[in-house]
Amino acid sequence: MEKHDLHHEFPEFDAKISELKVANAHFKKLSDEYDEVNHAVHRIESGAENAADEVLTSFRKRRLHLKDELYAMLTQ
Repeated sequence: MEKHDLHHEFPEFDAKISELKVANAHFKKLSDEYDEVNHAVHRIESGAENAADEVLTSFRKRRLHLKDELYAMLTQ
């Protein structure tokens, strides 16, 4: 399984991710949601949890949307 947590997705922003999680409540909220969705995807992909393909696709799309939002905040 490939890791998709923010620190692995954006290693060049490692320090900024940690900083924004503390200093920016909106970034923290989005980051927490990203982590939750990412864990849900991982559980389904690893077989620990069963879900319809549509559910997995929905989670993956949400994860991508959150990742895009977080990246935009990291690059501001």
